[in-house]
Amino acid sequence: MTGVPSLSDLARRDTVLTAGDVEWLHALVSDWQLIADLSFADLILWAPLRDGSGWLAMAQMRPTTGPTAVPDDVVGLRIRTAQRPLLDEAMAQRRICREGDPDWTSGVPVRSETIPVTRGDLVIAVIERSTNLNSARTPSRLELTYLRGADDLARMVAEGTFPFPGEEPILVRSPRVGDGLLRLGRAGRVVYASPNALSAYRRLGLSADLVGSDLGPVTARLCAPGEPVDDSLMVVAGGRRPRETEVEANGSTVQLRAIPLVVSGSRTGALILVRDVTELRRRERELLSKDATIKEIHHRVKNNLQTVAALLRLQARRLSEPQARAALEEAVRRVGSIAVVHETLSLTPDEVVDFDDVAARVATMAVEVSAPELGVTPQLTGAFGLLPAAVATPLALVLTEVLQNALQHGFGPGCPGAPDGHPAAMLDVTARRRPGKLTVMIADNGAGLPDGFDLTASASLGLQIVRTLVASELGGNLEITGRPAGGTLVVIDLPVETDSPPGSP
Repeated sequence: MTGVPSLSDLARRDTVLTAGDVEWLHALVSDWQLIADLSFADLILWAPLRDGSGWLAMAQMRPTTGPTAVPDDVVGLRIRTAQRPLLDEAMAQRRICREGDPDWTSGVPVRSETIPVTRGDLVIAVIERSTNLNSARTPSRLELTYLRGADDLARMVAEGTFPFPGEEPILVRSPRVGDGLLRLGRAGRVVYASPNALSAYRRLGLSADLVGSDLGPVTARLCAPGEPVDDSLMVVAGGRRPRETEVEANGSTVQLRAIPLVVSGSRTGALILVRDVTELRRRERELLSKDATIKEIHHRVKNNLQTVAALLRLQARRLSEPQARAALEEAVRRVGSIAVVHETLSLTPDEVVDFDDVAARVATMAVEVSAPELGVTPQLTGAFGLLPAAVATPLALVLTEVLQNALQHGFGPGCPGAPDGHPAAMLDVTARRRPGKLTVMIADNGAGLPDGFDLTASASLGLQIVRTLVASELGGNLEITGRPAGGTLVVIDLPVETDSPPGSP
C-alpha cells in the first residue's frame, strides 16, 4: 500500500513548477489552516498539469471550525480542463471567482470559490475553497469577523502578499483561530475580541474591556507596569509585523501571533491570534527540571563509580598475590566502562547515548588499564549510532570484556600472537547498524581459541558475563569462532528499537 505523495514529489513529477514556486507553496500550506478555519471551509490546492490537460490536487486542508465539504482525500487527483471551470477562470483572470448557486452533487449544499495563488507576477496555482452550507444560519459577530479576516487573507494570496515573503515559517505550536482572536483596525485599536482572547487577557490582569483600546500599550503595561515599553512587543501587539511573542504577567503566559492585513497595498488592520500557554510552559519547566535532575543523578553515579574504581585500584596495589590483584584490576575495568556510559548520559538531553564515543573510550581504557605494555591499538570502523541507555550500559561492559579477553589471551606475554613474535598485531572492532539491528564484530589475529573451545562450557568469568549480558540483558546472539587466517572472531547481533542514524553504514 503506497502512501500519499508529498507536494514536492507531485510538483517534480507532474507540473512545471520551479523550486521557488514549490517553496512558496510549502510556505502557504504550512499556514493555510488559518484560512480554512476563518473561512469555515475546506481548501484544495490545484496546480496545472505539465501537459496542460488539466489540474492536479497538490494539498488539502479541512476546517476545525465547521463541517467538512470534502470528506474524501483528494491529494493526487487529476481532473480535466473545464471540469471545474472556476479553476480555469481564476488562473486566466487572476482574480477570486465565486460560484452563484450551491452545488448539491454530494447530497449537501456546497458553495465553491477559487483563489489564484500568485508569486511575483505569475499565478502558479489555484486554491479551491468549498463551504458546507448544510448548517447555514445567521452568522454571529464572531463568525462575521472570521469571514472578513478570511476574505482579506484570500485577497492577499491572490495579490502575492501571503504567505509573507522573507518570513520564517510559523511554528506548529502557534496559536490557532479557536484559541482566541483579536481584530485590529488600521490604527491598531481592537475592533473585536473573541471570548477566548478576552479571557486570556483577563488572566494577564486586564480589568477593562479590550474593544476600542490600543493593544500595544495595553499589553506592554500588563507585562511591565511602570517600566519602559518593549519595542518588539509593541510591534507584535500592534499587528505591524508577522511575528510571535509571549507575554508574562499575573502568573500567566499568553502567546500572541500577529498577521498584518494589507489588501491592494493598503493596511486594513491585523489579526492577532491569542493563546493561553500558562499550563504548557509550566509543564515544560517541570520537564526541564526533571531532565536536569536526571543529568545530575548520572553525574553523581559516574563520580561514585570512579571513586569505587579508585578504591579498588588502591587495594590492588597493596596485594602481593598476582591472581587477587588481577581480579581487582578486572573489577576496576568493569566499573570504569559503566562510568563512561553514565558520564555520557550526564551530558545528553535524553536517555540516549552516542555509542561511537563510548566505544572509542572503552577501547582506549581497555588497553591503558589492562595491557599498556602490549602496544596493541584497537581500530574502530563503522558506526554504532545512538543507543538507549538500557542498551548502552550492558553493551559497554560486553565490549570491555571482549577486548580485554583478546588483549590478555590473544596478545599477552607468552602467547603466539604477542607483538614480539607477531609484529603485525591486529584488533579490529566493526559496527554495522541496520534498521532494527546492530551487529558488532571484534576480530584479532592473536593466539586464537584453544582446542575444543566451547562457549557454553567455558569457565572464564569474563565470557560468562558477556554471554549473560548479550542473551539475557540485550536479547541478542553471541558467536565466538576462530579466523581462517588465525586469531579469533566475536560476532554480536543485537535488536535495537531505533533505526539506523543518517550516515551510518
